[in-house]
Amino acid sequence: MNSQTMNNLRRLKLSYLVDNLEEFIDGCNKSKLSVDAVIDRLCELEVIEKDRRGTERRLRQAKLGKFKRIEDFDWAFPKAINRDSIEKLLKTDFTNRQENIILAGAQGLGKTMIAKNITYQAVVRGKTALFTTASQMVMMLKSSDNQVDLNRMLKKYVQPELLVIDELGYLSYDHQAADLIFEIINQRYEVGSIIITTNLAFKDWNTIFPGAACLTAMIDRLTHHLQMIKIEGGSYRLKESKVK
Repeated sequence: MNSQTMNNLRRLKLSYLVDNLEEFIDGCNKSKLSVDAVIDRLCELEVIEKDRRGTERRLRQAKLGKFKRIEDFDWAFPKAINRDSIEKLLKTDFTNRQENIILAGAQGLGKTMIAKNITYQAVVRGKTALFTTASQMVMMLKSSDNQVDLNRMLKKYVQPELLVIDELGYLSYDHQAADLIFEIINQRYEVGSIIITTNLAFKDWNTIFPGAACLTAMIDRLTHHLQMIKIEGGSYRLKESKVK
């Protein structure tokens, strides 16, 4: 196929044809497809390719990194866990209602693994998402040099349909950090869902944000449309280390 045709295909963003043109033509010729059938098949393949590339792009943007799939989760290990509720969350319908999720429990019980699997399922279902730790988010927000940079950074955390804030509770934050986190939660209120993993009950969040004036309002925004999932038991990572 001549270069002009390939250039036109790229300009039209027909990604499947760009990568598989000769194979597609050969298949159509061998099957002796009608013009209508060729067009139908081409449209089908281009839609499949567009969806695949879209999923890959959203996965990159989600920043999930490596994680164990939920199929490998040991449901028998925690002393208490609501498996039915978590499996419902994996369907990600809560994002359509802009609900928030708190995964609460001690360290090493699989909260991060569950949160990442929910995020992954949201992405493959066409949702935009971003996974971050609380400390990383605060560090990025505080690194902004001016209001323009800060607004751009806030948008990064406000825009996705699902935002996951991991490990909230292991560090304490000053008033500036509390205000920045509140601003994100406030802008996402009834607009986009948030998942937070934490080792602390709400009554102890004053240890995360000591003296923060916005704490009550922060909790109020989060709990208005909230599912709380509590996981109880010992550390799974500690168990694995003892086995080794």
